[in-house]
Amino acid sequence: MTKVSPEFVEEPQMQIAQSVSRDVSLSNNQFPTYKLGPNFEVLQDTKEDNKGPPLKEVVEEETNRLTEQHNRLSVRDLASKFDKNLSAAAKLSNEAKIREAPSLEGHVLLKKLRDSLEFLKGRLTGLNKEDIEKTISLVEALAVKLTQNEGELIQEKFEVKKLVNFLKQASEDAKRLVNQERSFACAEIESARSVVQRIGEALDEEERNSPTSAKQEVEVLLEEVQEARRIKLLHQPSKVMDMEHELRALRIQIREKSTVSFKLQKELTMSRRAGQNKSEFYELIGSETLGSIIRIQSCSNEAIDVSKCSIQWYRLSSECSRREPIVGADKFVYAPEPIDVGRLLEADIVSNGQKVSLTTTAPIDPASGLGSYVETLFRKSNIEFSVVIAQMNGRNYSSRSAHCFHVGKTKLKLGKGWITKARDSYSKSMQLCGFRGGGNSAAKSLFWLPRKGHSFVLVFESEKERNGALMAARKYAMDCNVILAGPDDDALL
Repeated sequence: MTKVSPEFVEEPQMQIAQSVSRDVSLSNNQFPTYKLGPNFEVLQDTKEDNKGPPLKEVVEEETNRLTEQHNRLSVRDLASKFDKNLSAAAKLSNEAKIREAPSLEGHVLLKKLRDSLEFLKGRLTGLNKEDIEKTISLVEALAVKLTQNEGELIQEKFEVKKLVNFLKQASEDAKRLVNQERSFACAEIESARSVVQRIGEALDEEERNSPTSAKQEVEVLLEEVQEARRIKLLHQPSKVMDMEHELRALRIQIREKSTVSFKLQKELTMSRRAGQNKSEFYELIGSETLGSIIRIQSCSNEAIDVSKCSIQWYRLSSECSRREPIVGADKFVYAPEPIDVGRLLEADIVSNGQKVSLTTTAPIDPASGLGSYVETLFRKSNIEFSVVIAQMNGRNYSSRSAHCFHVGKTKLKLGKGWITKARDSYSKSMQLCGFRGGGNSAAKSLFWLPRKGHSFVLVFESEKERNGALMAARKYAMDCNVILAGPDDDALL
């Protein structure tokens, strides 16, 4: 018989131990490293895997991320995200399938190894046989561990399939939403196209129906716009400035010619009336503008003195269709006020039973610069004027000291220092108009009736201040739903 030496026995044991220690690990495509602890307990050497987290953690993290971003992503982004996650899940499924092959090979290798050890166990005795038994127990422990890993792998595979199905369903929903939104957008685009087409057809129809002159004007405007664009593109600001200066000069010339034409028309009208009324004894002199004084003057030696005649002034519309008597205007001097702008003035002169009517040549013109002056007054917090009291309650006022006339948003006030002469809120009984009693200062005077039985005639420093005070007070009174005018002037306002 052949003698078995100890060296012959130890060599296969070392080979067996080495082959067992190189078992395959499921997560690393290698067998894990095990060692035999106390009481023959199988222990696995755990080493850090630097290749990434386990598949289960990856699946959970991806699921949470999808849940958080579901409400924040748009439909298109959501669809692309689902497609990416679906491909990732398919990749994970393929990896799980690939890892099934090493698992089956592990079982086959462990069975072959156990059979070899059983064969050696029958041939060896003593200490060698005990080592073989320990090795067999270690192989059985490895088989149990491999079975456990297979169970975990099956569970992970089930979760992966579940996630794949969920992602497929979500991807289909996202694609359906994308198609639905695309159909809505296409419908809106078609509707907008139809509207634009209808508008274009309407414009074409209007262009076909428009007269030739309108087309020519449009062509001229287009040429001007193209010329301006060409100048802008050529970076020639000097030419644009020259054109602007030319336009400004043309406007000034047109304005001057209009003024001259208007004056000539007035002079022509006056000369015609002078030729027609050579037999008349009276005439109107003075500028027919707000802020001036219009006087009745005799133009014949046979005429009776104007101061001895009965006079009444009237307001006429530009068409002379209606005459409104100016209450209190019965002197040969009259100063127009803002309410007279745009109207003709007429005076009836009665002497020795004969009646003569004189009319202004044109409607009363507004005063130059009065509009900007009134706007300046409205920008002030307090509107105050320095005035002198000429009459109080129909009697001449002896003191010629300056007083303050305050035009407020809700009331008018007249005072001097701490002394208040009158202070009343805007009401229907209040009257405010230009002074109609004649005199050289009529253009700078106004009549104020705060309440019945209490009246003032105030003289301002200039005609502009008097007219500005009238316009400002009437504006504030209108804001309070009150029409502020002179006697019987409400209908004109």
